[in-house]
Amino acid sequence: MSTATQTSAGQRIAALLDDSSFVEIGGLVTARNTDFNLTKRDTPADGVLTGYGTIDGNLVYVYSQDASVLGGSMGEMHAKKIAKVYDLAMKMGSPVIGLIDCAGLRLEEATDALASFGSLYSCQALASGVIPQITAVFGICGGGMAVVPALTDFTFMEAKSAKLFVNSPNALEGNKTENTAGAKFQSEEAGLVDVTGTEEEILSGIRSLVSVLPENNEDNNAYGECADDLNRLCTDLETSAADPALAAAMLSDEGFFFEVKRAYAKEMVCGFIRLNGNTVGFVANRTAEYDEEGAQKATYEPRLSTAGAQKAAEFVNFCDAFSIPVLTLTNVEGYKATIEEEKGIAKAAAKLIYAFADATVPKVNIVTGKANGTAGLAMNSRADLNYAWPAASIGMMDAGAAARIIYADEIAAAEDKAALISEKTAAYAALQTSAESAARRGYVDNIIAPETTRKIAIAAFEMLFTKREDRPDKKHGTV
Repeated sequence: MSTATQTSAGQRIAALLDDSSFVEIGGLVTARNTDFNLTKRDTPADGVLTGYGTIDGNLVYVYSQDASVLGGSMGEMHAKKIAKVYDLAMKMGSPVIGLIDCAGLRLEEATDALASFGSLYSCQALASGVIPQITAVFGICGGGMAVVPALTDFTFMEAKSAKLFVNSPNALEGNKTENTAGAKFQSEEAGLVDVTGTEEEILSGIRSLVSVLPENNEDNNAYGECADDLNRLCTDLETSAADPALAAAMLSDEGFFFEVKRAYAKEMVCGFIRLNGNTVGFVANRTAEYDEEGAQKATYEPRLSTAGAQKAAEFVNFCDAFSIPVLTLTNVEGYKATIEEEKGIAKAAAKLIYAFADATVPKVNIVTGKANGTAGLAMNSRADLNYAWPAASIGMMDAGAAARIIYADEIAAAEDKAALISEKTAAYAALQTSAESAARRGYVDNIIAPETTRKIAIAAFEMLFTKREDRPDKKHGTV
């Protein structure tokens, strides 16, 4: 191993991987450029440790940038070492994990560094959908380096001192106070970062994530033994359904839930659960958020937003690429209505509809609240199996609103308008929007008690385990 393994770059690898499992590759590589007297500077491992090791016994490839060597800047050999890791990972079908602490492109190597950087982008693009890619930002990740985590599947970021940006915050015209490079902005506003925390929390989180991901798009080892009761009733599920982060943990084996992009578009919850030991993608609409003590800390409209639809579409695409089944809990009554939303909601909804329609993995949808209009259709309505809770509402629009339109003349002439509206709303609901009316028309396969949701979902995915579905012969879609 290079002497650089004693730096923070090496310590991060040691903390991430199983004890003594790291094997370094290219430890003797140094910068080879001779411009600007670069040969007179010590560049051990050219500022990046690369190699392979194991997480819970599973093979992974890793690179960790060393800020003590030329600021961890990306030079020609630095980039080639990372590209070599990708090449090996693709051959072996194993995940790549990048631990980023980089000052950017190395100015002394300029064109050579830029060309090698481009090769790294190509490696990432080719690996997308073939092997899982994970990055964690611990120091600086600026300029073209910011594209690297954007090309990966999941991004972690140290909460206090890490910086992630294309343009530095002070270079943004009119920006006086916004720290656009900080973890808060990148996770809450940009939606690029999935998880923030301390260095220890990040490394532990990566290990947890890797434990539920397939090694590649062909060999799905994302399953394990289930020690939980397959027929366990979730007695508090109905009261917790407003916050799907709680519902997901209740449904999952032994309470496991790994949420992605947890601070972004909180009205949509996405993440991984386990059902009967198998990894399942989880997507749900949120109307409330509770803290660890059970106190409500935020509420959300049951409406599909641009950011929420984009977040869910990206997640479904990942699940489909790696043959991970998808479970949705639907509770949406329409689209979010603002001028800003109107700029992108149609396209975002189209992407979500396309993602679900294009996915060939097993899909199960459970309507827990409302599934109104085309927003309801966007939430996996064409799943292999559709279930609904007894009080669910499924239809073109809210029953009360529909009744007011259909019976407008009668209501206007009535002495007790409130009573007539209530009567007509109930009649319309029974006829058109109740779970029972949807089941009678075949749009719902069964009406299930909320507490049985876990065992029903497990049984559904067991039945769908060998699902095969063909698609029209084409290069790829264009949505």
